Amino acid sequence: MIFFSDMDGTFLSSAKTVPAENWAALDALSEAGGSFVPCTGRAFSGLDPHILAHPAVRWAVCANGASVYEAKTGKLLHRVPLDRARLLHLWEIAQGRDVLFDVFADGRCYSLRSALGELGRFVDDPALLAAMRAMRTPVDESLRTLIESRDDADRVTYLWRDPADRDALLCGLSEVEGIAIVRSLPMNLEVSDAAATKGTALTWLCAHVGEDVADSVAFGDSINDLSMLEAAGCGVAMANAEPEVRAAADAVCATNDEAGVGRFIMTRLAGA
Repeated sequence: MIFFSDMDGTFLSSAKTVPAENWAALDALSEAGGSFVPCTGRAFSGLDPHILAHPAVRWAVCANGASVYEAKTGKLLHRVPLDRARLLHLWEIAQGRDVLFDVFADGRCYSLRSALGELGRFVDDPALLAAMRAMRTPVDESLRTLIESRDDADRVTYLWRDPADRDALLCGLSEVEGIAIVRSLPMNLEVSDAAATKGTALTWLCAHVGEDVADSVAFGDSINDLSMLEAAGCGVAMANAEPEVRAAADAVCATNDEAGVGRFIMTRLAGA
């Protein structure tokens, strides 16, 4: 019995906390011998350590499926990286536009220190803004210098304000081969290798730990969750999910602020 869940807008409330019913469901799942896998666009360092410490949580899928870790040790088990040439191309696409650019690597999200002060222009939700600032590791060197020093980044993120900048980004991205483009917020674009999605990570981890994919359950609310819901034996959309996600799901549960994930898990356990 293995459950995969997105974090923001899904397992976490809008205030970025874990509802009590979700904690209770993890306790019950652990007692039943099941597993709960955070499956998030966040870097590993951006996950709540209290969630990672829970007995039901043994693994974590991060960066939209580009990396899979052991939850308790932080040991990297699987990675599908972006090579340096594509990273540089992705960085160049953002230049000259009112766009913030982040690089996910080493289990962290790297941002220019100067960009952290700009986040408030792109994000107006206080809880989301605070969480995004806390999850980012500031760098003083240029991101191009950071990129040129490595060849193993998980993914990149663009934050935009003007739809014209979004359209220009998408036009540039159409010329880059072998990438997946998703989003988890209305004003962002998240880019990884085409083989690095939440769905491919779910499939890989199930094979790695000997779980039947047909027995897996996945929860999500955003476009970057679609591949996961489609890959799982049962894909569950939150009531607050985007229309495309609800349309692709096998079931719909209560909202993230109503502990929809925990309630669904408890219902499954009751019928096991």
